[in-house]
Amino acid sequence: MQPVTESGFNGIFLVATNPVDIMTRITYSLSGFNPKRVLGSGTALDTARLRYLLGESLRVDPRNVHAYVMGEHGDSEFVPWSQAMIATKPILSLCEEEGLACRGELERIEDEVRGAAYRIIEAKQATYYGIGMALTRITRAILGDENSVFTVSAMLRGEYGQSEVYAGVPCIINKNGIQRIISLSLTEEEMKQFHHSCDTLREGFEGIL
Repeated sequence: MQPVTESGFNGIFLVATNPVDIMTRITYSLSGFNPKRVLGSGTALDTARLRYLLGESLRVDPRNVHAYVMGEHGDSEFVPWSQAMIATKPILSLCEEEGLACRGELERIEDEVRGAAYRIIEAKQATYYGIGMALTRITRAILGDENSVFTVSAMLRGEYGQSEVYAGVPCIINKNGIQRIISLSLTEEEMKQFHHSCDTLREGFEGIL
């Protein structure tokens, strides 16, 4: 970090190294940059996998699926199903319609997303194609000043009742990095899951100090 910052670099740090949320926080701490200019790949790839699997299950184009994986990019990540939509229709309401995904199917999809990296590593000893595509997409949003939404690892400063922790949350991304964090209306149970994930990340960061 020191040679980069001493060179006069004034760009944006996009971190992919795992554990990505903790490494992004370390990058922020060492660089002294505005946290909006230090972001991690977070749960962007997990979210892309989630939308693909939901589209497959619900028989709809994944581009019309609006759902997110939040929290740690790891075992404590979760899907806030109350915020998952097909167009503007809540996916949970589709569970009541015959022939479409039910609660059990949603849980299976969430487990598959959470365990995807383990299965890929077991099969080919590494995961690089998926994250490479995710990084390319985030970079394009930055360079193109798109104001696109991605679940990147961002520094929380009061959002969701959390502070001084990096976690995967939906953010608007543009040429300045994180334009702003989008605060979703999580249920009480989803908020507990998010707080647990942030506690896990906080403990991980403090464990290396």
